[in-house]
Amino acid sequence: MHLIQCFLPLYDNQKKQFPQSLYEAECRRLGEQFGGVTVYTRAPVTGLWEDREAGATPDDLMIYEVMAENLDRDWWRHYRRELEKRFRQERILIRAHPIDLL
Repeated sequence: MHLIQCFLPLYDNQKKQFPQSLYEAECRRLGEQFGGVTVYTRAPVTGLWEDREAGATPDDLMIYEVMAENLDRDWWRHYRRELEKRFRQERILIRAHPIDLL
């Protein structure tokens, strides 16, 4: 079993907030694909990423996570590229952790 987490930004690079409809669409898509999704929406997390030109840049994020029996890396790579286009980002972080259900 794997826990897969997607870190989605709240703002574009010009600090313009993305519409709520983008997040709702991702919630539906992941829920339909994996039979459920957990979304951390109440208190966005703050990340920090390093830009060679601008230095350290803070980022407000929402985390979407799903559990999957198998980790289909090709599907996730394709999905990450789609997210990068929709959210106008150079890179969207998606990470996976092997887990044991207790």
